[in-house]
Amino acid sequence: MIDPGTGGLRTPLFDLHTELGGRMVNFGGHALPMRYGDGTVAEHRSTRTAAGMFDVSHMGIVELHPADGGELGDAAIWLEQCVPGSIVNLAPGRMRYTLFTTAAGGVLDDLIVSNLGSHLRIVVNAVRTEADLDMLRRANGGSDDGSVRITVRTDLALLALQGPAAVQVVARWAPAAADLAFMSTATMSIDGVECEVARCGYTGEDGFEVAVPAGQAPQIARLLLSSAEVAPAGLGARDTLRLEAGLPLVGHELTEATTPAEAGLGWSIPKRRRAEGGFPGADVIVAQLTAGPPRQRVGVSADGRRPIRDGAVLTDAGGNQVGMVTSGGFGPTVDAPVAMAYVGAEHSADGTELFAEGRKGLEPCHVAPLPFTEHRYWRPA
Repeated sequence: MIDPGTGGLRTPLFDLHTELGGRMVNFGGHALPMRYGDGTVAEHRSTRTAAGMFDVSHMGIVELHPADGGELGDAAIWLEQCVPGSIVNLAPGRMRYTLFTTAAGGVLDDLIVSNLGSHLRIVVNAVRTEADLDMLRRANGGSDDGSVRITVRTDLALLALQGPAAVQVVARWAPAAADLAFMSTATMSIDGVECEVARCGYTGEDGFEVAVPAGQAPQIARLLLSSAEVAPAGLGARDTLRLEAGLPLVGHELTEATTPAEAGLGWSIPKRRRAEGGFPGADVIVAQLTAGPPRQRVGVSADGRRPIRDGAVLTDAGGNQVGMVTSGGFGPTVDAPVAMAYVGAEHSADGTELFAEGRKGLEPCHVAPLPFTEHRYWRPA
């Protein structure tokens, strides 16, 4: 349903957002809260110290089923023609981060692939969902029913509960959640509703993403919010959290003009895939992973207190342009300006002195290691 106030599609939690005082904006064609009454900084800090609940129902959820008579391995082999990640060895209940790439080696989108036993589920970015589906359908003979069966799950909502208290909150209703390792998923009942609970997230914190039937989403969201540890959080906090955690965002750090090697995502492309190729842009990507890319994604710290904003040109001491900021703002946890940028490889060493063009002239800054805050994903000892 289109919301006349924002021009965006309403998620199943729209009424709850407005009830909670969410400031609604149009984000990727969806009406979502930018922040609530206490503001972005309070929501950011609540997530870092306790738990924040985010509505991520705008994300695209797509399932890939084996064709009639086929096996799941066939669907995994098929998907590897579209991504450089290793899918054929993805065990049931496990998840993997990978990318959709172009023939020129650029990044169309980043995504999470889950093995749900009988089929694969992929979660893609809202702004890229239709383009991703077009690409998948072209690879599938131009339809939803070819080498695999493609199903778009518009009947599901997706909630993210992030922060150090997330596990104790979810485990109150689904005790088995406490045993899930990072990047694992399982079907669990929460308040009588069957949900797919995945231990993952986009904040650098421990946490979960819960796929729930759309009609029961408000019930589950209210249940989570009934815990004293949980505060609602909007898009503003989601962005500052991921920026501190050094996590790239499609349209900012990840574009068709940037390669996985430049983005520092070579870790997501294993040795077998580099050797075999067979994914879009393999020649370009593997060559850069072998020889080193011409530019690199880096962290940038301002020497002062003024934030460096998206799109700021970076220069060296001689005034030569050496890069550009892709995301920038103020990090509430580190209490300092933080940014990510692409710079020429020769300027990418930690501590390299740079200058960012701002409203009041050149702002001194330097290359800083990523992430700005330590990741706290949970893995069994």
